[in-house]
Amino acid sequence: MVNSIQRDKKRRLLSKSYELLRMQYQSIIKNRSIPQDLRYSYILKLTQLPRNSSMIRLKNRCVITGRSKSVYRFCRLSRISFRELASKGLLMGITKSSW
Repeated sequence: MVNSIQRDKKRRLLSKSYELLRMQYQSIIKNRSIPQDLRYSYILKLTQLPRNSSMIRLKNRCVITGRSKSVYRFCRLSRISFRELASKGLLMGITKSSW
């Protein structure tokens, strides 16, 4: 559980550091006015970058438990952790509804 959280943090840092470089390479690759051999060389450069630096490899995980399923994007908490914290009154603006 803790290992998955650490792995996710590592991937997020790598993707953030390589984001600009990846965007530059991809824009050169997609530009049709550049010669094909030059674009091919940038395809090879893109493949040489670390796999974990890709944004596709990121997975939304709960910051408390490391759970990967049913994670709310706006607070990065799983539904279980969100409900526990809301029940204890630790989340501002969240109240249990009753009617």
